[in-house]
Amino acid sequence: MSWLRLHQRTAWICGLTLLLPVLLYLNVMLGMWELRQSARAEIERVEPRLARLQGLIDYESRLREASVAVDSQVLDLVYPAAEDQAAVSAKLQTNVRDIFAKAGLSVTNSQVLPPREQGNFDYIALKLTVTGDLPALDEALAGIGAYLPLVLVESLDVYPPRAARGKSEGQEQQITANLQLLSLRAVQ
Repeated sequence: MSWLRLHQRTAWICGLTLLLPVLLYLNVMLGMWELRQSARAEIERVEPRLARLQGLIDYESRLREASVAVDSQVLDLVYPAAEDQAAVSAKLQTNVRDIFAKAGLSVTNSQVLPPREQGNFDYIALKLTVTGDLPALDEALAGIGAYLPLVLVESLDVYPPRAARGKSEGQEQQITANLQLLSLRAVQ
């Protein structure tokens, strides 16, 4: 102990010299520990993705079969891409007019709107004005619902015509309806 008191400065230098490699060793060990922890966190982050991909690989044949089934069902609901857009529009207009006429409504105006292309489909719209009674409109809408390729009703405005004088009470209420219908045509 007397040597330490006599040579304090030398003792400090020797102590710091021995402490420097220990600090360097601890620094390297902590760096390696952080590197290990970050690699482990990355593995834990990637594992669910790999499991999902493995699940897709395992069920690839089922997914392909389901995709083919969906594609065939979609082809039943839309006009095929092989048909001309103008021909589809004219065919849709004729068929819809026939449905409304068979239901007992008179079509006073029908107009094919310009097609809109969105995604894999052309949106073919048809605007109609019909007059008749409410049960006939109900029957026509049921006919539209059963029509294939699918026809959707985008908008429907129903209102009574202006009141006429001398109308008898036993007559059916006449209505006028403005409809905008939509059908799809596959682009590809």
